[in-house]
Amino acid sequence: MDAGRLSAYRLTRFYLRRIRRVDSRLHAVIAVNPGALDEARASDRRRSRGWRGPMEGIPVLLKDNISAGDAMPTTAGSLALRDARPKQAFLVRRLQAAGAVILGKANLSEWANFRSTQSSSGWSPLGGQTNNPYALDRNPSGSSSGCGAGVSAHLATVALGTETDGSVLCPASATGVVGIKPTVGLVSRTGIVPISHEQDTAGPMARNVTDAAVVLGAVAGIDREDPATQRSAGHVHDDYTRFLDRGALRGARIGVWRAGRGTSNETDDIVDRAVAQLRAHGATVIDPVRPESVDDIDEPELTALLYEFRHDLDAYLADVPGDHPRTLAELIEFNREHANAEMPYFEQEVFERAQDTGGDLNDPEYVRARRTATRLARAAIDDTLAEHGLDAVVAPTASPAWPTDLVNGDHFILGSSTPASVAGYPNITVPAGLAFGLPVGMSFMGSRWGEAGLIALAYAFEQATRVRRPPGLRPTAELPR
Repeated sequence: MDAGRLSAYRLTRFYLRRIRRVDSRLHAVIAVNPGALDEARASDRRRSRGWRGPMEGIPVLLKDNISAGDAMPTTAGSLALRDARPKQAFLVRRLQAAGAVILGKANLSEWANFRSTQSSSGWSPLGGQTNNPYALDRNPSGSSSGCGAGVSAHLATVALGTETDGSVLCPASATGVVGIKPTVGLVSRTGIVPISHEQDTAGPMARNVTDAAVVLGAVAGIDREDPATQRSAGHVHDDYTRFLDRGALRGARIGVWRAGRGTSNETDDIVDRAVAQLRAHGATVIDPVRPESVDDIDEPELTALLYEFRHDLDAYLADVPGDHPRTLAELIEFNREHANAEMPYFEQEVFERAQDTGGDLNDPEYVRARRTATRLARAAIDDTLAEHGLDAVVAPTASPAWPTDLVNGDHFILGSSTPASVAGYPNITVPAGLAFGLPVGMSFMGSRWGEAGLIALAYAFEQATRVRRPPGLRPTAELPR
């Protein structure tokens, strides 16, 4: 583009045509931006005048719980929000200021997978079931399912997903892309449909660490409407690409958390090969490390999230203009009235449990649960880093993708996102290998505001291994005959 061989207009047109040609098999995109080509033309005019933002002319998909303003609805995948009109997300304004082209909205697990315990990741009544581009009968994981599948299958250059617990990392792992879950407060949540003000964050998804670092620099920043971002003062960088370092593994101390070892032989083999690469490129590897109390986090986390969801979603719905349910109670009733479309496969028992909490953040049960969950999660990471003098902890992000099952829901075998998610700490997943043609990612997690160091390590690992290969949109996994 700098050399004039490719324009933003041509690149955007390519992606729009590819979406039309390919997405009927993936269901990764809920809506395209009708003004995308106009934004691309404007980018080309800026470039011709010599001005270039860090994302000038780069087409971006947004998970459909992130508001792009009036250009497209922001639905969280639900029929209930088709006529909601939230104000444009702060991070979208930052993307546009950096020169990006908003290409469209990505499908997702409806309500970011916080409606039912039996849901199928990547399904929403508006977008249907997102499929994994490596094997169309396999699940893309969630809830940023369309972001992962869309970027992986070259429907956009990069995407912005969101995570509360695993919703960037897990689909990135399953679809063979890089995902960055930043420290909570590094990226604004204004204009994003919430689950939890304690754990929610947006994060970039891209085909390589370099692109993800560019996006993180563009969207990170202090937003006066999101108090959590005030704590990021002094920790925000506008260019994370300056931390890309091929030699970052040399002399690094890395602990290996073999999360779920023995539950997936294929994942264990990928971890073994990744650890060998870490050592071969100069890292001191402490293998294994075992973060304390990780198994005790889940119960208080869920209790806290149920309270926070009721409180935060009620506040969001009450504040958003348009014709839509104004409370979680009204949303539950909407789903009952539209059950054939909204609940053909699974129910809304998580909604109902959240409604039953009352959403009072002064309730002693809530205060105790949140305090316990956060303390255990931060100790799991901080104490492990301190005990062994580590720069980072690595772990398999998740096991290979399971066959999509709309009857029984997801078949998770393992995942390692919870400690960093509940602690609000950064976590980066990088493709680490393939099992029967299905990607598996390796997560790099560290201390609060530690994005720069993790990006350096993740980039060095990526450059040392180079295991990613493009998906082939095969009908099923590459099983031996």
